[in-house]
Amino acid sequence: MSFGQGPTDCIDSVIICGNSTVNLVVNGVGVQELNNSNTCGSSEHNSIWLQVSLVTDGTLGFILRPNSTAIQEDYDFFVFGPNVPCNNIGQAIRCSTTNPAAAGLSNNFTGMNASSSDTSEGPGPDGDSFVRWLDVSAGDTYFIVIDRPIGNSGFTLEWTGTAQFSSPPVNQADSVTPLDLEKCDTQMPFEDGMTSFNLNVNTPIIMGTQTDVSLSYHLTESDANININPLPSIYTNISNPQKIFVRMTNTTTGCFEIVDFSLIVNSGPNFSPPTPYPLCDSSADGNANNGQTFFDLNSKNSEILKGQDPSSIHISYHATQASAEMGTASLTSPYYNTNPNQQQIFVRIEDASNANCRSITPLDLIVNPLPDAFDATIIQCDEDNISDGQTIFNLDQVKDAVTSGVANRSLSYHFTETDAENNLNQINGTAYENLTNPQLLWVKVTNDLTGCFSISQLNLEVSTTSANNAILEYCDNDGIEDGHYNFNLSEADAAVLNNLPSGMSLLYYETYNDALLEKNPLPNIFTNTIPYSQTIYARVENSNACYGISEVGLTVFRMPNIVMEEEAIYCLNKFPDKITITGGVVDDDPINYTYDWSTGESTSEIMVDSPGNYAVRVSNANGCFKDRTIRVLPSNIATITDISITDATQNNTIKVLVSGEGDYEYALNNSHGPYQQSTTFENVSAGFHTLYIRDINGCGITQEAISVIGFPKYFTPNNDGFNDFWQVSGINAQFQPKTTIYIFDRMGKLLKELHPLSNGWDGNFIGRPMPTDDYWFVVNLQDGRVLNGHFSLKR
Repeated sequence: MSFGQGPTDCIDSVIICGNSTVNLVVNGVGVQELNNSNTCGSSEHNSIWLQVSLVTDGTLGFILRPNSTAIQEDYDFFVFGPNVPCNNIGQAIRCSTTNPAAAGLSNNFTGMNASSSDTSEGPGPDGDSFVRWLDVSAGDTYFIVIDRPIGNSGFTLEWTGTAQFSSPPVNQADSVTPLDLEKCDTQMPFEDGMTSFNLNVNTPIIMGTQTDVSLSYHLTESDANININPLPSIYTNISNPQKIFVRMTNTTTGCFEIVDFSLIVNSGPNFSPPTPYPLCDSSADGNANNGQTFFDLNSKNSEILKGQDPSSIHISYHATQASAEMGTASLTSPYYNTNPNQQQIFVRIEDASNANCRSITPLDLIVNPLPDAFDATIIQCDEDNISDGQTIFNLDQVKDAVTSGVANRSLSYHFTETDAENNLNQINGTAYENLTNPQLLWVKVTNDLTGCFSISQLNLEVSTTSANNAILEYCDNDGIEDGHYNFNLSEADAAVLNNLPSGMSLLYYETYNDALLEKNPLPNIFTNTIPYSQTIYARVENSNACYGISEVGLTVFRMPNIVMEEEAIYCLNKFPDKITITGGVVDDDPINYTYDWSTGESTSEIMVDSPGNYAVRVSNANGCFKDRTIRVLPSNIATITDISITDATQNNTIKVLVSGEGDYEYALNNSHGPYQQSTTFENVSAGFHTLYIRDINGCGITQEAISVIGFPKYFTPNNDGFNDFWQVSGINAQFQPKTTIYIFDRMGKLLKELHPLSNGWDGNFIGRPMPTDDYWFVVNLQDGRVLNGHFSLKR
């Protein structure tokens, strides 16, 4: 395998050995050496020269694969030889400059293979990027130029065919003997990760028993490939770790192999940097507030060793970094810090077998101050109905007094100072019942950030005074009748504090225990949590001492359950009759309420004889009320203003116009309906009808008899009782009795003057039956209309 930047000129050709796959990058043209020396119409753009020497007869081919699969990535190649010098390479014996994109190829590979027959192709779309491989002989040498006219990726070259190349030297170092060189940083300045190495230590390991092989050491793989800039055998690294590249060259064939190893500068033994070492200030030195105390430095050893064998590493502590680096003036333990509050010292971690291999790390010594703790007193009410001087205390209420309100403080309570110092027999601070009156407790105040603590005293005293009970009552008139109300608790202050000494303070609590322990005080505007009736508690204090705890009853009265709005109908046509309207009470006896009507009446129901708006306030025994409105709307039977009849047609219609205060519906011939909303009736039969108009509010029905004129299309005077006479429909003694009717034959001969109230024409003329035929009529209605038409006589 060969890597790195390849040479761009023939004289610097990369020697290919061992039929290995080549992975190189081409960049630059170097000296242009392909002018007029190839047959594929191109020259060098970004090129690399390879030198191939064969040791067996056979065939030589390759496949070039660009690292980018983009079809625009275009590689060309040229082959010269065999056995030509760089200053006279002659004409290319193989070349391909086909552009894969222009040629429409499926990939951008190129090379020499057995299946191709041409020896050159290109440029542009000409060819398929492959030409025929070479038949070679042992001892032949060829130059292969790889050129990239388009693109910027490297390439991989895979050799094919049967011919063999010269073999490169072999790295004879085994896995048991690693090549990496590791040293401690023994050169000034220390701990910069740089020191000198003897690179030749690896030479006999890599060469082994091989002869005719030379080794050189290089800073980069590219330098090793090109064989430039060899490193001296005594070399100081420039980075840590740093990779070194070894070029193994066969001095006979020029074949080479590249091996790499790392230079590692060990900054010292493996260790864990110590975390800061905090202690609380104490009175061990006679002063608990001077920021100085005694540190057991050796207690940090196990943290620094991180599980390593203590006998393999020496740890010492020093006041300065210089003494730590020199390994002098180590500190003794316990160590009394000389800089108050915080001091940085230095730890030397030294390999027990190599004093030069050591590490230096700082260690911060921190002295945290003790928190302030002030004495305090709690005076609590004796409100358990037993005057024994014992009650429940919420000890946590003294936190601000004990700590002066400083944040990040935790409190614990104890019976003795010793218990407090050793955190024993801790008392429940939220609900403690005193044993004696008064009683002394000890409070341990701990800084949550540092763990340092101080101790103060807490005195508990029980007071036997008391405060007054009070009651707050409201109707549930907040718009949501659920038994809850927003009470203004300050309205109970006067009753609770009545006749008590002046200067008292007052807070309210939901439970007696909360009041006793001063937990969860209620806001001034409090919504009761138990519907309709709840007892809360008022705690009265005198200079932050409990004076008394009393009960405050919160009552929410139910509102009357009534129908708030309703409508009623008064029929104007029934005046002076009266209708009854009520107070609208639901699910209760109306007698349980009082009524205040807008009419001045006070009964649960009243009678009215006129439309209008009537209001009543309905109140219950607790004085809670609701206002109800009854709208009495007017209605009336209909007054017919016009009836329009369109008759003697195929579609007889009746349309009625009415007036009145009611809402009306209409029916024909049956007072029970069906009724319709429309005022128009269509397809009405000829004859006599009764029109009914009903007020839907129940005020009554108006009716009217009407007549619809019509004519039979035929009649059959055969005395069978059906259609034996022809007569105009819709005429009687009430409707148009003075109408005249004339009947004619086809010739216009008058056959009959028909009386409108008679049975009709029997089909005879002067006693003689008239034949089957069409006959004509003229009707002069009493209302002045003249109607004519014809009908059929059938026998």
